[in-house]
Amino acid sequence: MGHRGSKQPEAQVLLLGLDNAGKSTLLYKLKLNARVSTVPTIGFNVEMLEARKNGKSVAVTVWDVGGQGQMRQHWESFHPGAAAVAFVVDSSDRRRLEEARRELEKTLRSDELPGRPLILLANKQDVDGALNATEIKDRFNLRRICSGRDWFVQPCSASTGYGVEEALRRVVHMVKFPSDRSAMKDNIKETVQYLRASSGH
Repeated sequence: MGHRGSKQPEAQVLLLGLDNAGKSTLLYKLKLNARVSTVPTIGFNVEMLEARKNGKSVAVTVWDVGGQGQMRQHWESFHPGAAAVAFVVDSSDRRRLEEARRELEKTLRSDELPGRPLILLANKQDVDGALNATEIKDRFNLRRICSGRDWFVQPCSASTGYGVEEALRRVVHMVKFPSDRSAMKDNIKETVQYLRASSGH
């Protein structure tokens, strides 16, 4: 049991990608474990998800921002405070891969997102002809555009649920929660106190 009144560690994750990549479907699959019919997001959806990290409960606030052309110019107003970027790609829509790559590269160049981890969600793996994680990684040239940050490609399908929970686990693993550093200090303090107490017996 946590101490009453102790604040749960929180981190904000930006869920970006082109329109029709499956961002909102993914978000609600994670939140409700159900397939939700979504309409194109004008503006944004925001949901808080509970997860676990190092045996502790953490809260991940996911901002799902619309991906239509006119919405993308507003993406950067969501950059401050983001602890990670989750970028969703429709792996079956080869026509728009280059457009998606350009938007991702532009996002990662933001001054507000230095060194923030990227998880690239290769969505729609259930669709015939979808590119696999390795093909997406190569098409997006992730080694080059992600130098200086942690990154990972997670194959998934928002409609079937394949890879969706793994995606959340991966995000939580990669994100630095404000408590991560203080938790380390606390653990060291507790260990020292424990050792002192034990040696006294």
